[in-house]
Amino acid sequence: MSTAKDLFLIALDQEPDRPVGQGDLSLALAGAELIDLLGAQAAALDGDRIVPGAETEPHDPLLAEAAAALARQVPYEGVEDWLWRRGRDLSATYRAALEEAGQLTRGRRGLLPFGSDRLESADTPVRRRARGRWEEGEPVLAALGAAVGIGGADADADAGAGGGGGAGADAGDRPGPGLPDEAVTTVLAVVDDAVTELAAVQQRRSIENAAFANVWRVP
Repeated sequence: MSTAKDLFLIALDQEPDRPVGQGDLSLALAGAELIDLLGAQAAALDGDRIVPGAETEPHDPLLAEAAAALARQVPYEGVEDWLWRRGRDLSATYRAALEEAGQLTRGRRGLLPFGSDRLESADTPVRRRARGRWEEGEPVLAALGAAVGIGGADADADAGAGGGGGAGADAGDRPGPGLPDEAVTTVLAVVDDAVTELAAVQQRRSIENAAFANVWRVP
């Protein structure tokens, strides 16, 4: 499993009246993938640029896909550009992968914020592991959750002082030492900025659409 899959399952567990936006979640999932790649030394940060590391293939298929998607030519890709490129429809990708793996079930409770399907996380060791990380307040997972409106407001500060970063690439890894706090903080800050930017874009479009509708409204 990966931090991104754990984050998706935690987001799916939210109540229907507290939906997590798919766009916000997609950006946070891309950030979670990058943090795991940093932890696995498959990438490093030079400022805000993602420098690819050793071409190792993580055991998690989606994380391996993320590693393969890293830009490997100078100038390397910035974290913000990575979030927007890799994050495109990423929540739908994780939903499909987890459903295919039997980690999601259908029809046992009300509608959830992932389209019209009735989905919930299955009661599996994978879900219990994700819940364990969440309930323990694992700093990176908590900060990513806070970025999409789940959990406490102080999660980002806790992550920056957490003495290490996200989960490793392999199944069953726990968050461990060795990941520079500065790299984690940089990624989390850019995730926050991207989510804020997306909200502003969505609000602007909503205002523009409402204004356009008013122009054509019959008196």
